[in-house]
Amino acid sequence: MSSHVIVEADGGSRGNPGPAGYGAVVKDAATGEVLAERQAGLGIATNNVAEYSGLIAGLRAAAELGASTVDVRMDSKLAVEQMSGRWKIKHPVLKPLATEAHEVEQSFDRVSYEWIPRAQNSHADMLANQAMDSQASGLAPLTKSAGGTTFEEAAPVKSDRTSPVSWTGAKGTPTKLLLLRHGQTAMSVERRYSGRTDVPLTELGARQAAAAAQRFVGMDGIVVDGEVAPIIASPLTRTMQTAQAVADAVGGRVETHPGLLETDFGEWEGLTFTEASQRDPELHRKWLSDSSMPAPGGESFDAVHRRVGKARDELIAKYGGRTLVIVSHVTPIKTLLRMGLDAGPSLLFRLHLDLASLSIVEFYPDGNASVRLVNDISHLA
Repeated sequence: MSSHVIVEADGGSRGNPGPAGYGAVVKDAATGEVLAERQAGLGIATNNVAEYSGLIAGLRAAAELGASTVDVRMDSKLAVEQMSGRWKIKHPVLKPLATEAHEVEQSFDRVSYEWIPRAQNSHADMLANQAMDSQASGLAPLTKSAGGTTFEEAAPVKSDRTSPVSWTGAKGTPTKLLLLRHGQTAMSVERRYSGRTDVPLTELGARQAAAAAQRFVGMDGIVVDGEVAPIIASPLTRTMQTAQAVADAVGGRVETHPGLLETDFGEWEGLTFTEASQRDPELHRKWLSDSSMPAPGGESFDAVHRRVGKARDELIAKYGGRTLVIVSHVTPIKTLLRMGLDAGPSLLFRLHLDLASLSIVEFYPDGNASVRLVNDISHLA
């Protein structure tokens, strides 16, 4: 048995908070051999709670195997940065989970943490989704070893959310997201699927960005006690240019987050709606009604929802209670509004967002949310 192992862990919540589960796998660091798997449903919980639960389960499995050196790999930047000591743990629910994980760490000589893209964490992600699926069907997976996976009756899932006691019932200081879509590009002029293609703004797009930037000057929450609100953008040129216009107007600086990238449209990238539907008529039709269906070689809207949800949680953990300027693309902005409305995936197909439009959503620490503005382009008039 190797004393040096890799722990890959993941967790998810279908609703955030909602039915949640985790998965973890322990591998031999030298050979990649799977030594142990863990998965379980958690009832109603948040993504972050599920992520930490997966981490703890993976660490415990490594300890049971007698490992001395553990390399933890997760696609939750929040958990990695907090466990590495680079980010503070502010949420009261996460503090005891982090403490428990640090206690398990005492079993090892060395533990390291590394963030990895979701695509490299597919094994743990699969286990977490299996746990959530089994929980929904009334069976809860426990552990997997040489003898296979064992299941038992799952306890009834009960929501821990209380009914609103006032108009919304929201409590605490919200994190306000000012959601700005980037300005015009050559691909948007031709109405082509533009996901990961890195195209700049057109001259009109630059003017749209400048006009939108002026909208933020003097806006409540942009400057508090002399500190400018964080400006976070997708790391593509069109969003970076738009975000920089805002930064120049209000005196801030731009940071990026990969979770805010547009959908990966795969083989449909660069095609128009008509061209994609003619190329793959049956698949394109299903894609328009099934959020779990990815474009060929691309990303499903369900995958985008999970990615954007993680990004939102990480930003709230880092900047909770503040106003943030988020400069992104159509699908991520629609996804954040969908989360705020607690709506289904059909909203993605029924909501229109113009170029350089502004939308606003607030997320409260108790799980409530409030959408305050959608697709405002009055600054372009």
